[in-house]
Amino acid sequence: MPDSRKHRGQHPNDARLFDAKQWPKLSEAVIDLSWLFSRGYSDKATLKLVGDKYRLTERQRKAVWRCSCSDQAIERRKKQEVLVGDLVGKTICIDGYNLLINIESALSGGLIFEGKDTSYRDLASVHGTYRRVEETIPAIHLIAKSLEKLQLGKVNWYFDTPVGNSGKLKVMMYELIVQHQWNWDVELAHNPDQVLIDSGEIVVSSDSMVMDESYRWTNIGRYIVDEMVEGAQMVRLV
Repeated sequence: MPDSRKHRGQHPNDARLFDAKQWPKLSEAVIDLSWLFSRGYSDKATLKLVGDKYRLTERQRKAVWRCSCSDQAIERRKKQEVLVGDLVGKTICIDGYNLLINIESALSGGLIFEGKDTSYRDLASVHGTYRRVEETIPAIHLIAKSLEKLQLGKVNWYFDTPVGNSGKLKVMMYELIVQHQWNWDVELAHNPDQVLIDSGEIVVSSDSMVMDESYRWTNIGRYIVDEMVEGAQMVRLV
């Protein structure tokens, strides 16, 4: 069946799975998973162990996974973070789908989860093909407004070539760039994560591997949601 979604909002079961009554259990799962990560336990086996202990659904496990990280990762990310107030004139490289889908989700009432590393994450995914939704252009404009407010220098976006419709998204973004004269560049890459890691620039991403292996990172996703998205549906398990 073709994907006919018009929004990047909540899954039909999210209201039940992430009701406030579920938060204590989910928070305990994040604590346990993070504790085990800090002691070197493997990812998949550890998630199964914790998920089975708390009888979590697959979607709840995904949320707990995205909120959890080791003490070592938290310390490393703190050291590598560039605060948004220190970005004036700086070049940044954006993990395109990671940021865009996060802001689309926030604008459409999708759940936004705060991780132990202070980054915001969502539960949306592109499943091999990116589908433009009603929040896509508003999200791009909101990101642009936020980046302008932070007085950034050059902005480089990177999207995944293997993801369907990436070419169409690039064309649409360039039309907006020309129209508004944004100092942006948009590139497609077969492995944008590695491009970001190798860039030597400040990276915008909430992907754990990208954050850990990049030169520096900045928490612009959180800044946009906190400062620019009114009524974001936050789930705080940490």
